[in-house]
Amino acid sequence: MEETQQLKTQLDLMQAALDHINQGFSAFDADLRLVAWNRGLWEMLDFPQELARRGTHLEAFLRVNAERGEYGPGDIEGKIQRRLERAKLFEPHYFERIRPNGQVIAVSGTPLPKGGFVTTYSDVTEDRRRQEKLERTVEERTRALQQSEDWLRLVTDNIPALIAYLSPGPVFRFANRRYADWFGHSVASIAGRPAPEVVGEELFKELEPHINRSFEGNAVSYEYQRNRSDGSTAYMRSTLIPDMTKDGRTLGIFVLSLDATDQKQAEAALVQSQRMDAVGKLTGGLAHDFNNLLAILMGNLLSLGRMETPLDRETLDSKLSPMLEATKRGSDLIQRLLAFSRGKAIDPQNVSLAKVIASAGRLLEGSLPPSVDVTITAQDKEIGACIDPTQMETALINLAFNARDAMPEGGTLTITLDACELDTREAEDLGIPSGRFARITVGDTGGGMDPDTQLRVFEPFFTTKNFGTGSGLGLSMVYGFIRQSGGAIHISSALGVGTYLTLYLPYRRITPTSGRDADEGETLPLKPGQGELLLLVEDDPDVANTVTDQLQNLGYAVLRAENAEDARSLALDLPELRGVLSDIIMPGQINGLALAREIQQKRQDLGIALMSGYADWSDLAGQECACEFPVLAKPFADAQLADTLQKILSPTPDPA
Repeated sequence: MEETQQLKTQLDLMQAALDHINQGFSAFDADLRLVAWNRGLWEMLDFPQELARRGTHLEAFLRVNAERGEYGPGDIEGKIQRRLERAKLFEPHYFERIRPNGQVIAVSGTPLPKGGFVTTYSDVTEDRRRQEKLERTVEERTRALQQSEDWLRLVTDNIPALIAYLSPGPVFRFANRRYADWFGHSVASIAGRPAPEVVGEELFKELEPHINRSFEGNAVSYEYQRNRSDGSTAYMRSTLIPDMTKDGRTLGIFVLSLDATDQKQAEAALVQSQRMDAVGKLTGGLAHDFNNLLAILMGNLLSLGRMETPLDRETLDSKLSPMLEATKRGSDLIQRLLAFSRGKAIDPQNVSLAKVIASAGRLLEGSLPPSVDVTITAQDKEIGACIDPTQMETALINLAFNARDAMPEGGTLTITLDACELDTREAEDLGIPSGRFARITVGDTGGGMDPDTQLRVFEPFFTTKNFGTGSGLGLSMVYGFIRQSGGAIHISSALGVGTYLTLYLPYRRITPTSGRDADEGETLPLKPGQGELLLLVEDDPDVANTVTDQLQNLGYAVLRAENAEDARSLALDLPELRGVLSDIIMPGQINGLALAREIQQKRQDLGIALMSGYADWSDLAGQECACEFPVLAKPFADAQLADTLQKILSPTPDPA
């Protein structure tokens, strides 16, 4: 009896402890009869108090729930039986049940070792409401973020720029519509793709150093060019901005690219305008030079015409030599002027600065007044730079004419060339990296400039000349060209003393070639022919007569045709013909280049060369591709003609 009382006391104590748990609790034995519970279960689920006794079967609890609609409408007995069958499996289980009053109960059951199970009941209504509210908030914010992203996409897609974001790899994470279209992708397909796949392997090799530098944490700007689908060339100017954390890590880079094609064309037009302005300034000097050349030719021709007695060889040579030299000088001068003025696309190349200065000097001869003494010191032909030589000539000529204008009463213009080493401080003052530079100094003994003028002298449209006599673009164009070439320009001037402009360009060593250059008076070895039959195609009778004499004096037999139709017939009908020499620009529907290609297709055994008096014959002939035949520039010497013919004529075929 005492033991029973003690056991009852322990059970009551355990029951009191269970009543303090803030969850509902129940324990059923292997027969599914209640053995333990707590007050929280009855308060939470509203069970009748008569069920709160040991031995109550689980079916009674299920029936109460079913009858008051806890399990929803339908077959009550069926719902009870299905739940009893699942309970008899004594498997761990967890589910949440929403009661008709909206209360959410989480039920978690754990089987006991000898059968039966322990179940806890938690009221998670507030938790679920908070979760639903959180989910609604997340949904609303996601919707707002999506709307924000849609607006951002709308804005970036309509900005006239190419915008993208690159993550390490580099891999594209974002691109606006213009960027995707530019590289032939869709906005969706470009995301997640490696940069080489998007921009192409060849272009990526060009862009990779800039991308790597930006991932190192540097803002980078650069230009590149790419062919459009229609074959035209587009110039792009790009800026890369690193996306960095506060601790200095680079998460990615923002890409902004702008189409600079129109700007490039405008710059080219401005360069051409300055070039033509310089050509206009050269005209007076060139006219003087040509009048002198014509005077030599006319005087000697008249002298020869007046002579009645036969001339000995020495006398004849004394008359012909200056005439030949005059024609060579005139031809050289015209070729240089045409090359200077025709305004081809910028073509940076490694060139000897001494040769560029000498070429500019020859153009300036006769264009400066006698009161200006010109001294050029530029003998070291190994000093070079990667520049466009025509732009360099334009810059030097503009500086020379500025010096001339600064010395209305005369003075000295000096142009010197040397190489120098710039230390870190000197380079920083000029805004360029330290190292070895080619240095060109253009000085004059004119009136000089005050400090205020020196500060503004490189500004576009700033000029100290009278209205209408200067554009104010000369020095700004020189400055832009030097900076574009990786160099710098420094001005030193004082009133009453003169002005010195020093141009610094990254040094390139130019290896001298063996022998003398053709533009320095090289005499090509004369290579006579062996009686080979040549076809000369030339519509100008006087030029045809002159070239015929040259060919015959070189030992060739000559047939002449005045137009493309006759030339085509002769070339195809005469098997003994060995070569064709044709003018490029001729009257009619076909030009010399097209004729040469047509003949070559049907007579591959013929050697073919062309000749032209035009510097830009390709534009006049409507040809955009390179010419595969040698082209002689009129006028040409016997040695040049002989050398060209020797190169094109194939060996005489063996009769056997």
